[in-house]
Amino acid sequence: MPREQVSEVVAEMVANVVSVTVEPGAAVAPGDTVALLESMKMEIPVVVELAGTVRAVKVAPGDVVQEGDVLVEVVH
Repeated sequence: MPREQVSEVVAEMVANVVSVTVEPGAAVAPGDTVALLESMKMEIPVVVELAGTVRAVKVAPGDVVQEGDVLVEVVH
């Protein structure tokens, strides 16, 4: 049985979490938006690169994230 792989979707900059558009158990495809961040009055969609299932959501609206913080974990 192949071992499941987990990828982490991370923040690319310091930002505020505006919204989270997925929850654990949700199926995602490449390019799907999982969160919306705001930094310097710009909204930045955060997308997944690989198809899979959301294992964990590590942030909530209103959180402040730092560069490299894990937002969502996806199992492939």
